[in-house]
Amino acid sequence: MDHNLAQLFNDFDRGVVSRRQLLQALGMAALVQPASAFAQGQCGGAKKGTPECDPTPAKAPFAPTGWKTVMLDHLSCQAADYAREAAFYAALMNWKIRSDDGRQAVLDIGNWGGVIFRGGYQAPPAPPAAAAPPAGSAGRGGPRVPRTAAFDGFCWGIDQWDATKVEAALKARGLSPLADNHGDFQSFHVKDPGGFDLQISNGTVKNRRQGPATGKTSAPAPFAPTGWNTVWLDHISFEVSNYKQTVAFYAALLGWTPGEDEGSQSQMRIGDVGDIIIRRGNIPPGAPPRPASIGHISYGISSFDPDTVKAELEKRGLNAREDTGGRGDIHTSPYKSYHTTTPNGLDLQISATTRASRDA
Repeated sequence: MDHNLAQLFNDFDRGVVSRRQLLQALGMAALVQPASAFAQGQCGGAKKGTPECDPTPAKAPFAPTGWKTVMLDHLSCQAADYAREAAFYAALMNWKIRSDDGRQAVLDIGNWGGVIFRGGYQAPPAPPAAAAPPAGSAGRGGPRVPRTAAFDGFCWGIDQWDATKVEAALKARGLSPLADNHGDFQSFHVKDPGGFDLQISNGTVKNRRQGPATGKTSAPAPFAPTGWNTVWLDHISFEVSNYKQTVAFYAALLGWTPGEDEGSQSQMRIGDVGDIIIRRGNIPPGAPPRPASIGHISYGISSFDPDTVKAELEKRGLNAREDTGGRGDIHTSPYKSYHTTTPNGLDLQISATTRASRDA
């Protein structure tokens, strides 16, 4: 069973697998290992401790920089309809639109992060097993739409910023930094081991997104605003071909702290910014490596009540798939969240996790 439980439901929400295929897969999964094992990675049950699930971490690819990541400056997402995506997040997650120039929209995530939604999405070649769902087909509690968007980069602010020294440090570690500066904002782009666009900047909470965000986007609000406040980066689900190599890279370069290596994934702590789960991609044996990609992102909101959040999602015609990380009922579990689907088919996870409760 190559897909973990979360990926199965994600594929179902996106229309990649049918209800019958989902039920068949879940039936097979129940014979192999419990749901909690899927929630924690691919190496539960009989696989634990096998060569396929070796938890030995990779060696650092170079000497640590000593940098500390202090801010999620922004996520970069390309979408077929960027304006609808921006309007959706503004209404559902209460993100503020800072600007929209007709090609992209820049949004603030509270006072601690941001996202850039760009147009011009080009779909990658569909895998042979993937079948596009019929137009307007119904999903689990809401419409199922094909994924027509992808996060293709992220930008992190670091301490100890000195552009000359940062550039020299990147080159000394065999990376090829490309400068990207706008006014007081300074940054360099490099590629991580999976080819993902990593941008390193001088961004901090004190020097970014000053002044109110009063922009508008061309798409109308899809529904009434929830009034929720997005307060935390619960986790980014980062799918790569060699997760150990990627974990070692970010630990040495940006000072992220690896968690316990489960054998197929490691949840890293990005300082006081949030978490990222770096996972082994669901790549069939013998298949070529795939580029690194973000499967989904989970954001913590304030005042999370399971019944209220579910009701608010369903009232807006959105699916609300419960996810407790395999820890039982959502009312009593230490981890509480729902997955839903955005207009361009992204998997958005909304959780109760905040900075104060991250260790739960």
